[in-house]
Amino acid sequence: MLRENANDLLAFLTVARERSFTKAAAKLGVSQSALSHTIRGLEARLGLRLLTRTTRSVSPTEAGQHLIDTVGPHFDEIQIGLEGLSNLRDTPSGTIRINAMDHALEHILWPVLKPFLAQYPDIAVEVCCDYSFVDIAAQGFDAGVRLGEDVAEGMIATRIGPDMRMRVVGSPAYFACNPVPDSPRDLTAHACNNLRLPTNGGLYAWEFKKDDESLNVRVSGQVTFNGVYQLLKAALEGFGLSYIPEDIVAPYLVDGRLIAVLDPWCAPFAGFHLYYPSRRQASPAFALLVEALRYRG
Repeated sequence: MLRENANDLLAFLTVARERSFTKAAAKLGVSQSALSHTIRGLEARLGLRLLTRTTRSVSPTEAGQHLIDTVGPHFDEIQIGLEGLSNLRDTPSGTIRINAMDHALEHILWPVLKPFLAQYPDIAVEVCCDYSFVDIAAQGFDAGVRLGEDVAEGMIATRIGPDMRMRVVGSPAYFACNPVPDSPRDLTAHACNNLRLPTNGGLYAWEFKKDDESLNVRVSGQVTFNGVYQLLKAALEGFGLSYIPEDIVAPYLVDGRLIAVLDPWCAPFAGFHLYYPSRRQASPAFALLVEALRYRG
């Protein structure tokens, strides 16, 4: 009975609320004659007249009003429920995979992700910390984070952080036993903690620039790491000099646990950028994340 009458009941409620077959037919997208036939069929099955028709108006009978009062609210609840499903469909959702250095995650991504994920609980973000210059599309990443804005052809780069600067740092204990270098060339006489880059397996050459002069210095020491936070730990424990991003070492320079040298040679450079394929059809979730990360300083 319910299955048979559901559409007809909806038609009746529309006519009763619009007080017009013409308006109800337009709202339901059916012809006026078809709507009249539907209402007559419903009344015949129920054995009750539901509407009083005149040449100028349509009004519910006592039985019709009872049906409006008892059945109408349930149809309204169904409509609200369907609208709720529509809202869920329109709510940004899905998983976004990002390849980034641990430094970028700690200082750029995570401060943005914390409020972003709270605001959009249906969005999940997976961050793979890696120093390699991976093919993000081939390895299933939606985006990558790297220093500078020069990216491969077919990629879009969006700035997500301020300009950066590297600092050469060592502990007071280290400088108590070793002279302060006056030039990057002096670093060859110091114990320096190296960073090995996974892309080609080579050691990172410390890059310096002062006025129009640029120098890349190959340093040496007893320890080599593949992450900047290990370089920080080695410097703090007096195990030689490390070359580390300024935002990482800043607190330790303030409290005196580290000392910076060669500052005139440590020039600023373009900071972190989010890069992703230009041909990528951005999902609502990804578009929202890009906008949240966009640097506005």
